[in-house]
Amino acid sequence: MEFQSYNRGHLDGVLSICALEGWKSYVTDHERTHRVLTAPGVTTVVAIENGEICGFAQVQSDGEIQAHLSVLAVKEDYRRQGIGQKLIARGFQKAGGTRIDLITDDSQEFYQSMAHSAKFGFRLYPDAEQIGGRVL
Repeated sequence: MEFQSYNRGHLDGVLSICALEGWKSYVTDHERTHRVLTAPGVTTVVAIENGEICGFAQVQSDGEIQAHLSVLAVKEDYRRQGIGQKLIARGFQKAGGTRIDLITDDSQEFYQSMAHSAKFGFRLYPDAEQIGGRVL
């Protein structure tokens, strides 16, 4: 398994993983996704096995204290091999900071298996229309 910093040559492999995950916001506009993965303050790392991108992680950081794991995805056939943890570690190492925060909808057990401190949080949509506190 090889881990590399993301570059444009990895885009198709990353997009195929996003498509498998059903992440329409990533697969709709390929150039936008490339800009997201290379934006200032963003570190994106890919995992490659036999020339195939089998996972990637995107970390945003101020390089000093705060880091945020924005995206982590590993193809189903490659899960439970430590790839996700290695992607997080390499992304965090490259991005810098003293801690990494994240939100998850369905991977609590995975993140609980690592040294952590659970915090209550929210995902805000500042310009979204709302009724009764719920985003439409």
